[in-house]
Amino acid sequence: MTGEIEKALSILFPAGGVVELRALADYNTHSGYFDDYAALAEKADRINRISDVHGVYVTLNEVNPALLSRRANRVKMKLGRKDATTADADIIRRRWLPVDLDPVRPSGVSSTDEEHEAAISKAEKIAGFLETIGFPRPVLADSGNGAHLLYSIDLPNEDDATALIKDCLTTLDALFSDDTVTVDAANYNAARIWKLYGTISCKGDNTPDRPHRMAKIIEAPEEIETVPAENLRRLATLLPKDQPKPSAKNGEKAINLSRWLSDHGIAVASERPWQGGTLFVLEDCPFSSAHKDGAFAIQFDNGAIYAGCHHNSCGGGKQRWAELRAMHEIKKGKKERAKKRSEPPAPSSPENEESPERTKAIEILRTGDPIAFMLDTFNIEHVGDRIVAECLIMSVVSQSVLNTKGLHVSISGNSGKGKTHACSTMLNLIPPAYRLKGTVSNKALFYHENLRPGTVLLFDDVTMSEDIQELLKSATANFREQIEHRTLTTDRQLRVCKIPDRCVWWLAKVENIGDDQVMNRMLTVWIDDSADEDRAVLEHMKKVEAGEIKPDESAAETCRAMWDILKEDSLNVAIPFATRIQFLASSNRRNPAMLFDLIKCHARLNFCQRKKDEDGSIIAQKEDFDSGKNLYTRINGDTGGQETKLTRNEAAALSAVAKAGMISFSVRHIQELTGLSYYQTYRMFHGYNSRGTSYAGLLEKCPALTCIDTTVTLDEDGYCVRRRENHYTFDIEMYKAWIGGGDVWLDEPFDGGDNDDDDGENDSPDSPADLCSIAADLQQVRKGCCKDQKSEILSGSSKEDDNVCTSTCTDSILRTSAGTQKEGSVSPSNCDSCCESGGAANKINRDNNYHAFTKLSKDIPSLGLQDCCKTLHSGKSAAKVRPLPGVLDHRDFERVNKELGKCDLCGEGKAVFSSKELRTNICERCFGRLLREDLKKEGVR
Repeated sequence: MTGEIEKALSILFPAGGVVELRALADYNTHSGYFDDYAALAEKADRINRISDVHGVYVTLNEVNPALLSRRANRVKMKLGRKDATTADADIIRRRWLPVDLDPVRPSGVSSTDEEHEAAISKAEKIAGFLETIGFPRPVLADSGNGAHLLYSIDLPNEDDATALIKDCLTTLDALFSDDTVTVDAANYNAARIWKLYGTISCKGDNTPDRPHRMAKIIEAPEEIETVPAENLRRLATLLPKDQPKPSAKNGEKAINLSRWLSDHGIAVASERPWQGGTLFVLEDCPFSSAHKDGAFAIQFDNGAIYAGCHHNSCGGGKQRWAELRAMHEIKKGKKERAKKRSEPPAPSSPENEESPERTKAIEILRTGDPIAFMLDTFNIEHVGDRIVAECLIMSVVSQSVLNTKGLHVSISGNSGKGKTHACSTMLNLIPPAYRLKGTVSNKALFYHENLRPGTVLLFDDVTMSEDIQELLKSATANFREQIEHRTLTTDRQLRVCKIPDRCVWWLAKVENIGDDQVMNRMLTVWIDDSADEDRAVLEHMKKVEAGEIKPDESAAETCRAMWDILKEDSLNVAIPFATRIQFLASSNRRNPAMLFDLIKCHARLNFCQRKKDEDGSIIAQKEDFDSGKNLYTRINGDTGGQETKLTRNEAAALSAVAKAGMISFSVRHIQELTGLSYYQTYRMFHGYNSRGTSYAGLLEKCPALTCIDTTVTLDEDGYCVRRRENHYTFDIEMYKAWIGGGDVWLDEPFDGGDNDDDDGENDSPDSPADLCSIAADLQQVRKGCCKDQKSEILSGSSKEDDNVCTSTCTDSILRTSAGTQKEGSVSPSNCDSCCESGGAANKINRDNNYHAFTKLSKDIPSLGLQDCCKTLHSGKSAAKVRPLPGVLDHRDFERVNKELGKCDLCGEGKAVFSSKELRTNICERCFGRLLREDLKKEGVR
């Protein structure tokens, strides 16, 4: 037996340490403290042979080493009153979560073989369940009369940890204890002693029916993994407890849950008091045929009812009483509603009467704007973020396009800015049968037998394991095929599990998930976290609380009806003008495919308003290209990092460097520009590791950045100090080319644009008709842009003023989104002052395609770009009055490499930025202040 004891000690205490050995006899307690485990094993074996000793135990958790001095490597027999044993306060750290399963039997006797086997079987069932919610394999042991599960943990010995362990055991007790085997919920205290494996359990007399047995370890993993604290919290919160009880509604007070379950043939495995009410553990899960155990129903003392299942595939304990009730209460007027909750709606037929929502949905699909209706409905609950919402909509539409690789969405943004709310709001507009929200493990996805083709899987702010990331890559690469996973059951039988086809994934996370291959498969969009958005959200919340804004369930039902119609069939979409689509950058081959899919999705959503070819394929029109291009360019610019894979904060940092004109800088310089901490800035540039996942930094993502490890000399308090420091170099031209790689456009049609068909095949934004329209818009912009500036900034005749304005505005517009300049234009610092002040000009500069304006400048030579810009910047039009501090724009300044003296604003710092037009020189700190004010307006934190 000594060998078995030593084996147990090596598993229970791999790091060594002090352990108390305690033996319980009929009238006495024997105890000693050991850090010599060989001596402990010998003493335990000897004591276990004493006739009146019925159990030998050890402390499980880490004991204060000072306690060794109480009885160092020896056992004191028959402890006296003053002889202390280990108390909860003597535990330094919790190392194990102990689960004790004891057969139900009379007290003071050993278990029968049947009772003993039932406990071990129950332990294996609990271990299997815990594995589905992310727990590793435990140490499985025979206690002699029942079974043990031991999970490695690492928690401080604090009240919160004690409460967490207590809640975990309480949950397991509520869900798995029955009339045969119970989970001991009292094993939560830190100093709990535990049966020492390799010793005999001696309860009562040793009889053939109830023999004494040796406690032993049945199974232990080669490498015992530690359970993350978040998994413990997930287990602890599977059942509603210590929170406000749900209010009774829909006549629940009149329902006797026990009688209701019996009347509807739902078998109850056990019944017990819970939170002032009654908890019923169901014999079979009514929500899934993949498993039997785990379902429960609770009736609280106020009459409210809560029902669910603890398996992740069934919602992980979420409220499903309404669904359970709908499954069984098939009465007049309820049958259709129950079917609507549990099944996709059947295709409409002439003999089936349409619901008002479906009738309206058909009308919108035929004559209205489906995406605008969905976005407007979305904005009833969620303020702004229409680009985010449109990406989510396109993702769901892709499930109904036959020839697509699927569109999946990754949303990043600062914490607390609405990522979760945006996704939840959009999920609410999708039929319930096609939603899966919450945290799930990769195995749970495969075991989720009720998962339908075309389901939306939302992963909300969770760290994705390597297995999940590999699964995501497989599922997205094979969007049109189901994913199969072969595994062995507990009885070693082959089981084939499947994730259905056409499922789309939504990831909402502060930062990218860390795997570039996964991110390349996603539409990458940013949540709007601007100050204006914060104010708009606050005003919306006020109106909601005041009752001025109320949810429009009718509009939401109409959206669900539209999705039901779209999901009735998957259709092919043809893009006849696909060969004319040009990309400024195509190194990432997945991005052009995403644009094509966006075009197809817009056409599919408007299928009632599109022509079809002989094969039944929907023919995409030019407006589908325009819509797809608009979304694609937005997520490659101000609302996403599709091409660059930048997060919002990373894009803001690079933008600050580019606007400041910095070609060499340190972390300290970035701190002054952005106001971020050293740690945030360093991590942003260099990346980091978290929970086994590597997150790439800007040095890895941006080709314009390089890092040099230098040694700098500083004068600190009169001492010359040398230290190492990272310096970064920045190639602004390379950055402009890289950041502007998302431009797309249509080449001119071969027939000169004379085709009058409305299929969009020969329409082009570069056609002469479009150029004329653009020219007219441009003239209007010039008038509004310079109307109020002629008397203050520009000098000369009215005609000269118009020419100067024309030159300035046109040059600003002709810049590409990459920031490069075309021949005949002037430098950005010289032509921004006019155009940047006009809101309309800004809009054209941002939104219109560069290539159209390039053609415009060639076709309208009378604009006289070079001559007018020379006139503007010859010094004649310089401002006569220096602007007051507080009204300066950082875009008017550029860094210069010459002595400028002190800053004109603060009068203290060395001026390094200058504006010729404003005749003002400012220091780096004041420039950073101006830049931060601008970034704050744009929503950058």
